[in-house]
Amino acid sequence: MRVGIVGTGFVGAAAAYAMTLRGSAAELVLTDVNADKARAEARDIQDATPFSHPLRVSAGDYASLDGCRVVVLTAGVNQKPGETRLQLLERNARIFEEVVPQVVQAAPEAVLLVATNPVDVLTTLVERIARLPEGRVIGSGTALDTARMRALIAEKVGVDPGHVHGYVLGEHGDSEVLAWRSVDIAGLEVARFCEMRGLSWGEVERAEIDTRVRRAAYEIIAGKGATYYGIGTALARITESIVRDQRAVLTVSSSLRPGGTRGEVAYSLPRLVGGAGILATLETPLDPREQQALAASEAVIAEAAAGLK
Repeated sequence: MRVGIVGTGFVGAAAAYAMTLRGSAAELVLTDVNADKARAEARDIQDATPFSHPLRVSAGDYASLDGCRVVVLTAGVNQKPGETRLQLLERNARIFEEVVPQVVQAAPEAVLLVATNPVDVLTTLVERIARLPEGRVIGSGTALDTARMRALIAEKVGVDPGHVHGYVLGEHGDSEVLAWRSVDIAGLEVARFCEMRGLSWGEVERAEIDTRVRRAAYEIIAGKGATYYGIGTALARITESIVRDQRAVLTVSSSLRPGGTRGEVAYSLPRLVGGAGILATLETPLDPREQQALAASEAVIAEAAAGLK
């Protein structure tokens, strides 16, 4: 399967490298307004293939995206220190209005995977511009936030993260919602697991994890200027679920809602992701406070999206 990546900045290059190490596709095609940068990244990543997976990495223009099963959209400007994801909107929306029609023309059968921030608003914009069949536009959403939450819980209680189940919902940003009601460890409520292990678990521990998940990107940006390894690997994981029709449940962004209805804006819920893109949106049990927080998160995205033409 061919996978295209539009934008070879930090995130695009990290995604391409992660896909190479993981063997996410048979061929990667890198496209960037800076053609020299795209060619250099492709050549550098190609040099990693003898040590990882035998895939082909090349650079080209939009026409070279023809035949791609997935096109990952990472084009845009980076988030500045102290800048929220929503403050990025005006700058990156203009870029997407130029890029998306060219991608759709070149690769009309591709699933579009949006990674540029603010990802939920831009996913909403791409849905409007691309006019693709239902489920063929996906935002990376809170896939990384969910992974962060699971890893922090696992670290706190001393268990493999693969046995921690739970989701971060809503905006990939300040209003995101950690859905504590549905979190479990090997089928046990976290409190029960901790009781069995003689560990402390309560509001203090939840609040600490909530803060660390919510502040992670800001702390990384303050220290090194940008985040890219985590999101790059998340993009590789989402891509694999599409090209291999794995039907993984991932917290990705879309305007699709449980039951097949469609909302006004995209945000993250657990969704079944396979060969055709999003196959279903799943219900997540929420307590009243979490329901209110999710509605507030949707409102934050809707307010930002209202300014889009």
